[in-house]
Amino acid sequence: MFGMFDWFWEWLRTLPVVGPYVIPVLIAVWLLHLLVLGGWIVLQKREPVATLSWILGLALLPYVGFLVYHLFGPQKIQRQRLRRARSRIDGDALASPAFSPSDAPDALELARLAEASTGLAPMRASNVRLLVDGAAKYEALIDDLALAREHVHLEYYIFMPDRSGAELRDALVACAKRGVKVRLLLDAIGAGRCKAAFFAPLVAAGGELAWFHPTRFWRFWSRPWLNLRTHRKIVVIDGRVAFTGGINVTDEQNERLRDNAYRDLHLRIEGDVVRALQRVFVEDWIYATGRRDFLSELARSAPQSSQGIISAQVLTSGPDSSWEAIHRMHVALIHAARSRVWLVTPYFVPGEAAMMALTSAALGGLDVRLLVPRTSDSRLVTLAARSYYDDLMDAGVKIYEYGPRMLHTKALLVDDTSCLVGSANFDHRSFRLNFEVSILFQDTDLASRLAQHVEGEFASAPRVRRDRGRPLFRSRLPEALARLMSPLL
Repeated sequence: MFGMFDWFWEWLRTLPVVGPYVIPVLIAVWLLHLLVLGGWIVLQKREPVATLSWILGLALLPYVGFLVYHLFGPQKIQRQRLRRARSRIDGDALASPAFSPSDAPDALELARLAEASTGLAPMRASNVRLLVDGAAKYEALIDDLALAREHVHLEYYIFMPDRSGAELRDALVACAKRGVKVRLLLDAIGAGRCKAAFFAPLVAAGGELAWFHPTRFWRFWSRPWLNLRTHRKIVVIDGRVAFTGGINVTDEQNERLRDNAYRDLHLRIEGDVVRALQRVFVEDWIYATGRRDFLSELARSAPQSSQGIISAQVLTSGPDSSWEAIHRMHVALIHAARSRVWLVTPYFVPGEAAMMALTSAALGGLDVRLLVPRTSDSRLVTLAARSYYDDLMDAGVKIYEYGPRMLHTKALLVDDTSCLVGSANFDHRSFRLNFEVSILFQDTDLASRLAQHVEGEFASAPRVRRDRGRPLFRSRLPEALARLMSPLL
């Protein structure tokens, strides 16, 4: 490698014009690239710490820094025009408000905030099941797929070619063979291990397969969207049943196949809110494929409005919107709390607003609890999360570390009525970079069921002690260094 560098350096020095001035030329090019790219980063108007981190990285890594930024740097996507496709699915039938003027002011304000930041109105659900762990989710999904008659829409971040993946693929093949329209959208990075041959039976049966942000490194003139992934997990069956939550398609999240499978939570939903999840999938499908010829078909086959008593509102966020709707809703819910805030997340890397909300709630005497994995699948994120523990515990937040299985649940429970469940972690990546989907429920029965489940998780999670041992080189220093990376995680 060093020999290659020496050869390149000598080659530069032999150039007729550049050779005698190679060092000044390299410095001038470095300054120019730092000025232009640094200005572009500043114009993105992101958090000052993240902006300064990227500029510093470009300065300390000449030329290489440009490549890193090209692949992983912050990017925004303009998809507003695709949102117009939403209205072509169900029209005004989707506007089925779950709130009325007589509702509590806080609930009404939260609903307005969610609708203004996402464009998705509050709706109703007639039935919501909490599916704990992968086996329960896969069993319910396979059963519902067997009843599909019109269409099946699926969007996943991870879809592995293992036993769980093969079982779901075969169920989709059976759907396609009996005339059901199957559309499967997969993230090109998260599901990258699935090759075309694995889905060949589905495509041969008439199913459609698309990839979200496939990497095309040979197109050096355009950025590869390598860092912007769809982290959503959505299944919509005939517009009447939907699944969403944190569980991907992999044996790692199937406790029947692996004793150390992730501990996770998913939702099976019926009611009008399914139409909102349908909208989210359709927008992503059109964005990934450019195909919209099926919209009129969906409008014709849309089921009649079904009554429900559960207030439900779909939230979406991603780099195509600067509102950070899911992040904003987490903070708003915490600020609106009157008695308790229970947060469950596998990745905890909060920003200033979220930290302020959590510590303020605890300082105000509320029951604030944080449940995180003892060890996540990212050592860097685990260290970064622990760097916040002292400040949280000083304010009165109770922290629990779940083990030995990896905790992958993403849920927020506030008071006795509000709960937020979905695909989004409590970190910068989910709030700003990934395409995420969550659902805000306002329902005492559902909140009670979620509280009962989370209380059971606390029983398997020792509370973090304030006087725990924290050696300098094994804990405090690595945590402090990991925290410096928080804006970039």
